[in-house]
Amino acid sequence: MIREYSDNATAALFVMHSDNSQFSGRGLRNANSLPINTFIYNKGGEQKVTIDEISYTMPSRCILPLVSNQHFVFEQPDVLTAWQFNREFYCIVDHDAEVGCVGFLFYGIRHPMFIVLNETAVEEMSHLENVFSNEMMVKDNFQGEMLRTLLKRVIINTTRIAKLQSESYQLFPDEKMDIVRKFALLLECNFKEEHEVRFYAAALNKSPKTLSNVFALLKQSAPSVLIRNRIILEAKRYLHYTEKSAKEIAYELGFESPAHFSRFSRCTPEQIFLSLRTFDHYCV
Repeated sequence: MIREYSDNATAALFVMHSDNSQFSGRGLRNANSLPINTFIYNKGGEQKVTIDEISYTMPSRCILPLVSNQHFVFEQPDVLTAWQFNREFYCIVDHDAEVGCVGFLFYGIRHPMFIVLNETAVEEMSHLENVFSNEMMVKDNFQGEMLRTLLKRVIINTTRIAKLQSESYQLFPDEKMDIVRKFALLLECNFKEEHEVRFYAAALNKSPKTLSNVFALLKQSAPSVLIRNRIILEAKRYLHYTEKSAKEIAYELGFESPAHFSRFSRCTPEQIFLSLRTFDHYCV
């Protein structure tokens, strides 16, 4: 079952999927897809999910947040409940709030993030699912605001649980870990144009060396590695899900030619094509 709320005046879109056997994410295969975030709640048993050609095991009774442009397919989509929304519905990308669509769940330190719910959280989620279902049937001037309020409740509850399950957030204060999240958001918004650490360091009011030291302290990969890996991941998505040529992909990612891209990524075009079979093997 698919229920949708939309507002033509603001272009806001909110979609709820319940027991939808066709539920999946087409990512770059759908050129007309809107930038949209997704919350997926697995009410059934453990099952397989494939995200950008990598297979994972999704535990029972857990939540999985996903961002736009990700291609995903579930083994048993008919036991899932999913909420999808664009930034016009819930937030604007420039509004950097922890409980917004640019928060910890979507731009944190680990992806994909499988957030396992305890018994109390499961009861809460079941209740919210029913409230969402009922509200999707209401057609009045308050519907959009009510759905946003319910979505914010889901985000806050899930963020609390996820931080308790994150070792890094238990070891380091939130303000330190927030640097990683803000870097991830900046990277997602700028990786096609900005390929150097100094751009991201300046945006975070730090020197490149200081930023790298912070990431090392927090036991994260170096910013330069994260930048390169994000660009390579997008290249693989284009190669796998579109008909773009190597030249078109290089230009799309901010490079003058495939040769420039190869030098930056330390990959030959052949290596990128071969790595499509596993998708998780980055070049070094």
